[in-house]
Amino acid sequence: MRLTLDEYSKYFKMSKEMIHSKLRSKQLNYIIEDGVTYIIAKDTLANKQNTPQNQEERSASKVKKMPQKPKTTVAMVLSLYQKENQQLKEKIIQLENKIDKLIDDKEQMLRDEMNKIEHLYTSKDEQLKNILELMNRQLSVQSNITVHDVETLEEKKVIEVEKSEDKDEIVELKEYLKTLDLEPHQRKIIKKRFLAVYDSDIRIIKQNGKLFLNFSKYDYSDLLEY
Repeated sequence: MRLTLDEYSKYFKMSKEMIHSKLRSKQLNYIIEDGVTYIIAKDTLANKQNTPQNQEERSASKVKKMPQKPKTTVAMVLSLYQKENQQLKEKIIQLENKIDKLIDDKEQMLRDEMNKIEHLYTSKDEQLKNILELMNRQLSVQSNITVHDVETLEEKKVIEVEKSEDKDEIVELKEYLKTLDLEPHQRKIIKKRFLAVYDSDIRIIKQNGKLFLNFSKYDYSDLLEY
């Protein structure tokens, strides 16, 4: 097979200067016909496919054909973190829902237990009331007490209570302060002192917006001192 210089240069991708150099050094076989130089290339075309250059080109083509892994970018990393963050948020929501359900179930169990206890006590109260009523009826039958006698007993109790109250020395605070040798501002200070503690002090009685003292039962020297 023979090729012109241009054909040889294009086919083998070799510069004309390099081809001329190889011709001068008789590295290539050639003939000249009608003033045209032809290079004889017998096995060159067959061996060209096995040249290191062609092997490198085939290897390069294989490398190019192999799928390349995508490069990791900042946007990809951020997208991955956002995805994981969203998954974590969803898991947190699921856990919160489970916790709320557990709390609701626990509260419902407590309410059910309370209802059972209330029902039990109510039934016990009813039984107790029935027993007391039965005992009262039996006692009334045994003692033959009439309704009139019962009313009389109640009246006697009221009279006794009234008498016991009469014995107590109950005095209104305002009237009592008037009997003391105190200045008006001193009486106001003592009255404020009583008002400040009457809710927590059993010695002080309040009726109709007025404060009363029971000297037969209690000592008020700590509140009356000035």
